Amino acid sequence: MHKRTIGSLDVSVVGLGCNNFGGRIDGAATDRVVHAAMEAGITFFDTAEVYGGGGSSEELLGRALGDRRDEVVIATKFGMELPDAVDGGASPERVRAGVVGSLRRLGTDCIDLYQLHVPDPDVPIAETLGALDELVREGKVRQVGHSNFDAAQIDEAERAAVDAGTIRFVCTQNEWSLLARDVEDDVLPAVDRHGLAFLPYFPLSSGVLTGKYQRDQPLGSDWRLTNLPPERRERFLDDARLRVVEDLTAFAEDHGRTLLDLAFSWLASHAAVASVIAGATRPEQVRANANAAGWTLSDDDLDEVDRITRTTTGRERPSR
Repeated sequence: MHKRTIGSLDVSVVGLGCNNFGGRIDGAATDRVVHAAMEAGITFFDTAEVYGGGGSSEELLGRALGDRRDEVVIATKFGMELPDAVDGGASPERVRAGVVGSLRRLGTDCIDLYQLHVPDPDVPIAETLGALDELVREGKVRQVGHSNFDAAQIDEAERAAVDAGTIRFVCTQNEWSLLARDVEDDVLPAVDRHGLAFLPYFPLSSGVLTGKYQRDQPLGSDWRLTNLPPERRERFLDDARLRVVEDLTAFAEDHGRTLLDLAFSWLASHAAVASVIAGATRPEQVRANANAAGWTLSDDDLDEVDRITRTTTGRERPSR
């Protein structure tokens, strides 16, 4: 497994998203998935205090890692409202309370990458960075990142860190996939301006880029999108997207590859991407994901992918 960097952290180019832990799968299944990931060379595990219904993902991840915790890089997130009525947000008080809870649940004394899950419009980012800077100085956190920031917010955060002389964010985590490419318009240029690492979530578009969803075919009862409200399901599933998936599948097969290979390898072909984060509920999914990022796409391949996926938005793509 190739490694890339997030600040001072070395991470596997394929990571494991832990949002299924404590929700779609229990502790025993979590153990199997985590152990399979490590056996496959995955060293980057991304969770959040809200995953699994408020802390259970962190707890199960910590238990599954056990005495092998030092072999991996743990990323978690704070800032969303928790089910036990703990307010969300990024105030200094919330930052400190969040890290105490996450450290306890993960069973560790230091979080490798601590990420603000969503922007907080009510708290100046300089105040959040000040609190995060204290945590780094205390040894509770190694690096910090943000998630779901737009370009203006990324620029603002960088200015605040420089002006105050605090720790700076080293990465951002936003949705990016072959079917969701809006970040290319403004977020990626901001990432490039500030030398950030990019962590794409939903790289498989909630399973649509595995190829199992097809036009005029019924949904499986245990599939991720099956039980979503129709309005949320339609964000990922419509005829236009499924036609694009068919064309992408044909393109991959023409090259002796799978759609899964294309989804991972296309993201990994971008230098800004540090690790492609995908969830899993079974060991065989983890192993397939770990093996999927090894296709080196040529410039002609990337141009053809652009041509195929452009039909989902009707827009030209920025030059690479």
